[in-house]
Amino acid sequence: MQKKRVLIMGAAGRDFHNFNVLYRNNRQYEVIAFTATQIPNIEKRKYPAKLAGKFYPKGIPIVSEDDLEKLIKKSKIDEVVFSYSDVSNQYVMERCALVTAWGADFKLLGKKSTMLKSKRPVIAVCAARTGSGKSQTTRRVCQLLKQKGKIPVVIRHPMPYGDLTKQICQRFASISDMDKHHCTIEEREEYEPHIVQGTVVYAGVDYEVILREAEKEADIMVWDGGNNDIPFFVPDLHITVVDPHRPGDELSYFPGVTNLILADVVLINKIDTADYEDIEQVRLNIKFANPKAVLIEAASPIYIEKPELIRGKNVLVVEDGPTLTHGGMTYGAGVIAAQKFGAEDTVDPRPWVKGEIKKTFESYPEIGALLPAMGYGKKQIKDLERTIDSIPCDSVVIATPVDLTKILKINKPSIRVRYELQEIGKPDLQEAVEIFLKRKQKP
Repeated sequence: MQKKRVLIMGAAGRDFHNFNVLYRNNRQYEVIAFTATQIPNIEKRKYPAKLAGKFYPKGIPIVSEDDLEKLIKKSKIDEVVFSYSDVSNQYVMERCALVTAWGADFKLLGKKSTMLKSKRPVIAVCAARTGSGKSQTTRRVCQLLKQKGKIPVVIRHPMPYGDLTKQICQRFASISDMDKHHCTIEEREEYEPHIVQGTVVYAGVDYEVILREAEKEADIMVWDGGNNDIPFFVPDLHITVVDPHRPGDELSYFPGVTNLILADVVLINKIDTADYEDIEQVRLNIKFANPKAVLIEAASPIYIEKPELIRGKNVLVVEDGPTLTHGGMTYGAGVIAAQKFGAEDTVDPRPWVKGEIKKTFESYPEIGALLPAMGYGKKQIKDLERTIDSIPCDSVVIATPVDLTKILKINKPSIRVRYELQEIGKPDLQEAVEIFLKRKQKP
């Protein structure tokens, strides 16, 4: 049988998982390359032979998505598999139109092809968009499980931006573990809050290996999704978080709408800061897409320790990077804190941005007068530090999940904005977790 020649479109995450579970040891296919987008500096690498398996002794090249047309035509590609997330449905179909016009079939993989089955119960926390509040929801779920005497382990959606052979299976139980694995800012933002809460986190590249290792120490697996991707594991309880600051996106972004349809529980977050009309629209959209889902409402109240560093000051606001870039938000908790605590003004960072941070603004001009905490590599982290140093302001408002002052040397007074999930009314996550535990305990 002649093998199908395959190209996998990705962003260093879902693409590798799809390859591992469906293509790695499959004689029917030959994966010619991965293409990369969204994340800087992940192309021009190889998916290493150690991970690629016996059919790929030289590994598999990772190239820029800009080369897609050339690759399809030159390599006579039969099938292109779209394998990244948090893009509009329109964007997906535009890529489909291009791929089919260039001569290849266009393919999306569903849950049956890509979800692994765990020996332990699985709770999956996913979202309709990046920045909806998955992480604080996951932390709340873990807190509730611990109160019931359970041992949860978090498995985080992949962020393999370094040496892939060293990231096959990573375990994080302490801050020093992040140093040992040379974690980027993006990785630290996701792992550190769980570690501080006392929850072990697993992540990496090969999620079959990761799952089996995590099962050895957990009563319950908690999937902490990335972007708005669907879970890598078959969930026994599927929670989807939606954001009323972006009403309508829950129906129009891929594959977030899939999460909405699959959800057992839909959590509308940030109702304390969203407009009433937008919350109502999101409620109606949920009922349209998934009328059987349990609906929970929640807030993400913000906390700061030194409001005097904001009140009456000209402040620089640093927000979570992915939320501002492919997440499409133009503000976050930092802007809300600046307004709430009486900042005189927020400083536009764009005249002073350096190096790769400048490139980020060129790629995402809609960010506006905010500074995204981009840190996918050492150079980008250094450029972020240089940018903050050069901006004239009274203080820096840091609204990232990780404490940037532990990573960057900031030459100005800074204040960190914290936020946690707070359910409003009933039903709530406690009820959802209790029902889940009772159901799993039945013979």
